[in-house]
Amino acid sequence: MYIGRPGSALLWLEEATWLSLKPKAGDNVVTRPEESLDHEFNPWLHVSSLIEKAGHLLGLNEGMIKRIITPERSLEVAVPVRMDSGDVEMFTGWRIQHDTSRGPGKGGIRFHPSVNADEIAALSADMSIKCAVVNIPYGGAKGGVRVDPTALSRQELERLTRRYAFSIAPVIGPDRDIPAPDINTDTQVMSWIMDTVSMLRGHNTPGVVTGKPLSIGGTTGHAGATSLGVTICISAILQRLGRLENEQHVVIQGYGKVGAPLVKLLSDRGMKVVGIADVRGAIHVPAGINHITLAEHYAEAGTVVGYPGSDNVPSDMLFTIKSDIAIPAALGGVITAEIAETMEASVMVEAANGPTTGEGAEVLASRNIPVVPDVLANAGGVVASYFEWAQDLQGFMWESELFQQRLEKTMHESFDHIWTRHNQLDVTMRETAIAVGVERIAEATEIRGLFP
Repeated sequence: MYIGRPGSALLWLEEATWLSLKPKAGDNVVTRPEESLDHEFNPWLHVSSLIEKAGHLLGLNEGMIKRIITPERSLEVAVPVRMDSGDVEMFTGWRIQHDTSRGPGKGGIRFHPSVNADEIAALSADMSIKCAVVNIPYGGAKGGVRVDPTALSRQELERLTRRYAFSIAPVIGPDRDIPAPDINTDTQVMSWIMDTVSMLRGHNTPGVVTGKPLSIGGTTGHAGATSLGVTICISAILQRLGRLENEQHVVIQGYGKVGAPLVKLLSDRGMKVVGIADVRGAIHVPAGINHITLAEHYAEAGTVVGYPGSDNVPSDMLFTIKSDIAIPAALGGVITAEIAETMEASVMVEAANGPTTGEGAEVLASRNIPVVPDVLANAGGVVASYFEWAQDLQGFMWESELFQQRLEKTMHESFDHIWTRHNQLDVTMRETAIAVGVERIAEATEIRGLFP
């Protein structure tokens, strides 16, 4: 094993001899649900319980269920950053690879003050299921740094990104784990990661990340792909329920990379977005929001609050606005039992990752509110990432029309399959989607066998 000094172009190591990334007994990312005494919402325990339930629904043996639940590798890294003041601040980052039985790990990197090991583990498991649900040759992974990026200068953000990329470089790559943008990360952050890894490897590695700018191996169609996938799922569920698009009123929680494009996409299909929220507050516009004037207002004010002709609404009251479709498109764990009890919408489509707690899901099911789950609804982003990765490996860029055609085909086929199995299994769409994902992972795991 050779490890060059930090910042050098020399880096060679074998993953197995560098350190064991397999979670140790007692690590919080593999704690069994029944062992936790924390009564607050824990995303990892929630996701692992859903996988376990799906395994039992499918009749899998306990050994297989445990193999699917347990993350393959969990890496926690210290991220020292020299601030503009000259002081050194310490941050903590993670990269967790949940399952790679179906292909390289795939999952975003988020920079947020709330990031922790349980959240990253849960999101990595979500990615395993999501990639299997849309039947692309990826496993699941996720990463993040516990930091408030808004408190950093551009130079500090670059130094943090590059140091984090250096620390996780041994476990990522086009053939092992491919990061992508997530909360508070974007094409620039992906560019810094790609450049850092390329310097370490001594050659250009565009396939190490997706969500890059076009100039360095990105692809047309990636921006807005998650929102397009959500829109396709909304149209599909409305068609199955016999509802007309131009009669639907929508509320959206979140006005970021997913929520903002949704306002336009849904408006273009004749739906009215009557409520929207961001971190600063929520607004209600009964006549419907104009996506152009809202974008202009947001660019000037930095918030949706104060949009001309709107009424301010407490953020926690957004889903009480009279509507037909509710779209959580922000952080996880926001649809609690209390929120679900007061939700006015009769359909929910999850654009965010893990927005609904277990108790919230039970309430929605008891109220017969159909939910298109995150592992299906927001999978357009990872499908787009798969297309970008394939183009990087081929060295051949697709036309934008081909990209969108293949994205829509993949999302429609995935929704159709989940809907068919939903009727066969007679469980909620969430339980169905997770069961389909677990079934495909179990099949790959079984076929590959157990080494040694």
